[in-house]
Amino acid sequence: MADAASETITDTSDTTDAGRASTRKTWLTRLALLVIILGLIWTAWYLLVGQNEVGTDNAYVNADMAQVTPLISAQATQVLVTDTQMVKRGDILVKLDPTNARIAVAQAQADLALAQRRFRQTAATSGALSAQVDARGADILQARAQLASAQGDYDKARVDLNRREALAPDGAVSGDELTSARKAFTSARAALDLARAGVTTAQATRSAASGQLAANDALVRGASVDTDPSVMAAQAKLDAAKLDMDRTIIRAPIDGVVTKRQVQVGQRVAQGSAIMTIVPLAQVYVDANFKERQLRGVAVGMPAKVTSDLYGSDVVYHGKVVGFAGGTGSSLSLIPAQNATGNWIKVVQRVPLRIALDPKELAAHPLRVGLSMEVEIDLSAK
Repeated sequence: MADAASETITDTSDTTDAGRASTRKTWLTRLALLVIILGLIWTAWYLLVGQNEVGTDNAYVNADMAQVTPLISAQATQVLVTDTQMVKRGDILVKLDPTNARIAVAQAQADLALAQRRFRQTAATSGALSAQVDARGADILQARAQLASAQGDYDKARVDLNRREALAPDGAVSGDELTSARKAFTSARAALDLARAGVTTAQATRSAASGQLAANDALVRGASVDTDPSVMAAQAKLDAAKLDMDRTIIRAPIDGVVTKRQVQVGQRVAQGSAIMTIVPLAQVYVDANFKERQLRGVAVGMPAKVTSDLYGSDVVYHGKVVGFAGGTGSSLSLIPAQNATGNWIKVVQRVPLRIALDPKELAAHPLRVGLSMEVEIDLSAK
């Protein structure tokens, strides 16, 4: 009986081992089939899809942000926005104290009025100088008439003197009469010289008046009260003063969200210093850093699918490649890698690509600068 029981136990053990071996073989077969199926599926996916796509998760949201900087130095009297506030282009952000600008405008207006008055005065002076030239011409005529009269008196005195000197030896003329004739001749000659000098003086005076008239005409010829250089310079200063007056109100240059506001009421802001940044959320893009080997088939204009860690894979953005960076990320870094040493080790480089996104999809699911993204580019769109 013992032998029979032992044989029964042995048969049962063999049956159990055989069953286990069969079960193990079945599962190994199933696992092998599963691996083969998965391999076939992966091969099919690669042939149909995978080889036509390249992707990376080294991508981030970026934007062309606008820095708001005052164009004049003044004290901030009102700050009308806060961080995270949405603004439209043209909205008032900050108001600066306009006192100095208002005074500059008043001074420029006074300078403009003075320049216009000077031009009108110069134009009126031309008329007065022209009248003086005409008067000097009359003086010349008068001097010439006096010269002709003096010339006649001189000729008469000379003839009288010659006649008396001819009669003097015969005693027909007394000594007093001869002396008087000589005196009259001397006076006539002096009057003639004086008349000649008068003509020369009148001519010189007219020449001086003509020169003044020409110089004055040169200042106003071809110009008006609006086109005179002095008036235009004063007008330019007034326009600059008014521009500074307008710049006391700082407006938003673009649509976006106010970020990094650094100005407070009462603070004196310096010209050119950044007081806040505006991020245009409707115009953000993605900078994707692809490995250099991934870019063999990538070209500008290829479509791309982008997902964000913020919304997950349920929200897919559709964009396209709009450009490649001019260098790799390491070469454009603040401290570029120095590979000219003996310890150089080749490292796969990454090249930044810019992906433009659909504005409608951005409006439906807004992104923020710096968010992590995943990008897949469709290479079959060649």
